[in-house]
Amino acid sequence: QVQLVESGGGSVQAGGSLRLSCAASGYTASITYVGWFRQAPGKEREGVATIYLGGGSTYYADSVKGRFTISQDNAKNTVYLQMNSLKPEDTAMYYCAVKNSFTGGRFSNYNFWGQGTQVTVSS
Repeated sequence: QVQLVESGGGSVQAGGSLRLSCAASGYTASITYVGWFRQAPGKEREGVATIYLGGGSTYYADSVKGRFTISQDNAKNTVYLQMNSLKPEDTAMYYCAVKNSFTGGRFSNYNFWGQGTQVTVSS
C-alpha cells in the first residue's frame, strides 16, 4: 500500500505560479511512475505530467508543456509539480497518483491516488 498526500493548491490570477507537492508513504520502494492528473467540473480526468522515479524521465500533456515541470525529491519521498504561466483553463482538482508496474500507457494503470488539491486560476 502507498499513501499519498497532495498540498500546495490555491487561488491565483492568470499568469501566476503554484507548486504542488505529493508526499508518499508506505511501500514507496514499489513505485515506478508518479503522475499528476486533473479534473475540472463536468470534464473527464486528464493526465498532466508523469515522472519515472528510476531515471527521472518526464512526460507532459501538450496543454501544459513548457509551463509545468514535474520533479522528484527522493530524500523526502515527494514529487512536485511547478506550475507557471497559469491560465483559467488550468482550474481543476489536481491529483497525484502512483503505479508500481510498467504496464499500460503513460497515464494509465495508476493504482494509488491522493485526495486531491484544488487549483483555481482567475482571469
